Amino acid sequence: MREFSVVYDERVWQVYGFFAYRLRSRSDAEDLTQLTFERALRAWPRYDASKAGVGTWLLVIARNLLIDHFRSDRTGRQEPLDELDAQHDALATPVQEPRLGVEPGLERALAALNDRERELIALRFGGDLSGPEIAALSGLSLANVQQILSRALRRMRAELETSREATGRDPEADESASFSVPTDN
Repeated sequence: MREFSVVYDERVWQVYGFFAYRLRSRSDAEDLTQLTFERALRAWPRYDASKAGVGTWLLVIARNLLIDHFRSDRTGRQEPLDELDAQHDALATPVQEPRLGVEPGLERALAALNDRERELIALRFGGDLSGPEIAALSGLSLANVQQILSRALRRMRAELETSREATGRDPEADESASFSVPTDN
C-alpha cells in the first residue's frame, strides 16, 4: 500500500477543488480539506483499493464532511445584534474573506444550479472524477450523471452568455479567475 503522504501530495488539490466549487469561503474550503485528510489518515489502514480508487474514497469522505458542514451551518438563522458598544465597533465591520478564485460570472452560473447539479459539477470539475466514478459515489446511473452534467453545463453556459452580454466582457477571459469554466470533455 502506498504511503499516505504520497496520496496527500497527489490528491490535496482534487479535494480542495471539490470544496472550492461548493463553498464561497476559502477558509471553509481549507478547513474541510484538512478535515478530509485527517479522517482519511485515521482510516488509512482500513482503505480497500478493491472497493474504490483513492480519489473516489477521499471524495466520499469530503462529501460527507460537506453535508455535515451544511447541516451545522446556522449563520442564516442567527439574529443580528441590535446595538454594539463603542468599544465593540470593530465587530460591526465585516471582515472581507479572500475569494476562492472562481470569477463572479462562473459563481453566478454555479449559483443558478440546484444542489445536485452543483454537487455533480463539483465532483466532475473540482474533484476531477470521471462519470463512472461519480455514478459509483452518488448512487446514480452513469447515464443519469451524464445527463445531469450536460444539462447543468448548458445552463451554466447560458448564464455566462447572459453575463457576457450584460457586462460587455468575456467572463471566461477574466485574468483573476483561478478556475476555468468547465467543459465536459
